[in-house]
Amino acid sequence: MRKITQEAIRAFMNRQNFKKSNTQVMAHNDGWTGLFLHDNLIAEIVNYELIINDGGWQSNTTKERLNGLPHVNIVQKNFQWYLNGYAWNGEKVNVCRMIY
Repeated sequence: MRKITQEAIRAFMNRQNFKKSNTQVMAHNDGWTGLFLHDNLIAEIVNYELIINDGGWQSNTTKERLNGLPHVNIVQKNFQWYLNGYAWNGEKVNVCRMIY
């Protein structure tokens, strides 16, 4: 895992603001936290729920950032993405409930 991904995921999970290169984490006081790649929202925590999507780009970088999150395992086979073993089209999906 790349250093930028480690730093971004650490900030995301700790609900702290972060910005480096093409990756940003925005944490709001109301409990919402978002992970952005090239200004596209690819993950968010809303009411303790982890929600992900591909932000419209099924790129290696998007996949790498999302794979840094807990309970997320994305692989690609024959141009198809698989999330935790199931075909995934990149649309919003609730992955898990976060416990802090």
